[in-house]
Amino acid sequence: MKVLVIQNRMGIGDLIIFLPYIFSISKEYNTPISLLVRENTRAKDLLKDSPYIDEIITLDRDDKNKIGRHHGASGVINLIKDLREKNFTKSFIFNSSARYALISKLAGIKDRYQYPLFKKKNQNIVETAKNFIKESINKDIESNPSLDINNDKILEIKKKYVFSENYCHILLGIGGSGPTKRIPVEKFIKFMDLISKKKNCKFYLAAGKNNIEQKIINKIIESDHKKNCISLGLMNISETLPIIKNCNLAVSNDTSFSHISAALDVKTIVLMSDTPLLYGSYSPKMFPIIPEGEKNVTHNTLGKERINPETIYKKAIQILNL
Repeated sequence: MKVLVIQNRMGIGDLIIFLPYIFSISKEYNTPISLLVRENTRAKDLLKDSPYIDEIITLDRDDKNKIGRHHGASGVINLIKDLREKNFTKSFIFNSSARYALISKLAGIKDRYQYPLFKKKNQNIVETAKNFIKESINKDIESNPSLDINNDKILEIKKKYVFSENYCHILLGIGGSGPTKRIPVEKFIKFMDLISKKKNCKFYLAAGKNNIEQKIINKIIESDHKKNCISLGLMNISETLPIIKNCNLAVSNDTSFSHISAALDVKTIVLMSDTPLLYGSYSPKMFPIIPEGEKNVTHNTLGKERINPETIYKKAIQILNL
């Protein structure tokens, strides 16, 4: 039996949200599955140690620039050809697109399961996936994603970076996919000031490789906490995973690192300023903090200036039992 799962949404966060449901399919049929995803999900880095994944197939489709082997009408034909060659017997499609229904059928896949067609509008990303798995394989799956890492890698990194129990090791996810999601760096530094008075800490700075986010990292490194900071900003995602796994806590903007740390079983404070609250609360390892004066947060809340460092600190000492 060869099983294909199609998850065509963009980004690391959405990939991680779907993992419990994708893995449940592998467990149901007792076989690793093939996963069709976009390159920017970084699935090849994140899932290389997963026992549930046999193969990552990259969806080569750039809708913005209208390029790629799988873009457009010719892209549909190419994707059908690519999938047909692999002789899949089952497919599970995590979207409501008729495009993938057609592709799966013409690729010769006999048993096909998919979200209800043409019902993309107002779908709850978690509840829709839960319902899909319940209806397709009759399993009740909780929203608690997990990432697997080889234990030798974890121990190697623990020795390399000296993860001593004399310190509290805290990941700071200071980047973000847009300026409205990036909490001002001064608020992170204030949190670092407060927590360092309570416990000796080492901080691991996680952000993207672009100039804006590298400047944020540099500003923290230039602060009074320079000696206790390690930058992860130029590392590949796969290199950061065992480092994050060894941390006691993560404090992160709504960025890929908040999803990654929670999936690595690290308790994660998620700073939600301009994204639906669901993205910072779907996992039991997530502890969202929203802007002062708000009861909820969504697109266009624009609340990054109203995230209170003292609130972050109080939540951190509660989680760490300091």
